[in-house]
Amino acid sequence: MKTDLRKPRGIIRSMAGENWNLTLSAPSDSLSFYVEHYWSVRWDMRESGPMVQENLPHPTIHLVFEKDNTKIFGVVSGKFTKSLEGRNRVFGVKFRPGAFYPFYKKPVSDFTDKEITIEEVFGVPTKPLEDEVFSLRSESDLVNFAEDFLFERLPEEKDENIILINRLVERVIEDRSILKVEDLSKMFGLGIRNLQRMFNQYVGVSPKWVINRYRMHEVLERITEEVDWAQFALDLGYFDQAHFIKDFKRMVGKSPEEYSKSIHSTQFT
Repeated sequence: MKTDLRKPRGIIRSMAGENWNLTLSAPSDSLSFYVEHYWSVRWDMRESGPMVQENLPHPTIHLVFEKDNTKIFGVVSGKFTKSLEGRNRVFGVKFRPGAFYPFYKKPVSDFTDKEITIEEVFGVPTKPLEDEVFSLRSESDLVNFAEDFLFERLPEEKDENIILINRLVERVIEDRSILKVEDLSKMFGLGIRNLQRMFNQYVGVSPKWVINRYRMHEVLERITEEVDWAQFALDLGYFDQAHFIKDFKRMVGKSPEEYSKSIHSTQFT
């Protein structure tokens, strides 16, 4: 399974400059089956004032260390919005799709759009862990801490379903022709109901949601191009342009044309 440390996909509103920094770090070989990457965000908005980061999240679980708000976050089915204020930092573990299930041992859909505590899953109090994380300064120390914590709690055996789920998700990302669950079912020779049950248990969202989300990521990447919206909607599997615009506006908060104009105005101001 691949680890991708390029700029994250699905960014709606991104911040740049010296007052905000994102660092991604790859896991060790012993944890790469479960962890896609570690991430650290540091910001200082004391002079500029609060700024907002928005994105359309991936079908993944995050363990996030934040002062007085350390939680395990389920898949966010809609738009994720975070206001960054003052000076602070956050450190997180991004699990691979399906790879948090062996730690949780219950359907991951139980906490989609919700958060649970470290204590609920790992049986250890959150506060001492949080204090230790925020006593560390370097990215390498943060990664080593997370690696030690997870390595001590690794499941006894690797679940083969996680390999299959990541093959399915990677195929959805890479193959733009996949627009329906039926397409995925035929490619892998798996029944639709079987796919739905597996994604509900391991991933937390349906395979249809995963397909739609990655097609929408593609929209965000291409939206600054000169686009024939009607054809673009058909290429993404929509019945017509109106349904595509409605979906986009529901997720992003603006129509595709409005969003495209806002991106251009940001780039040239």
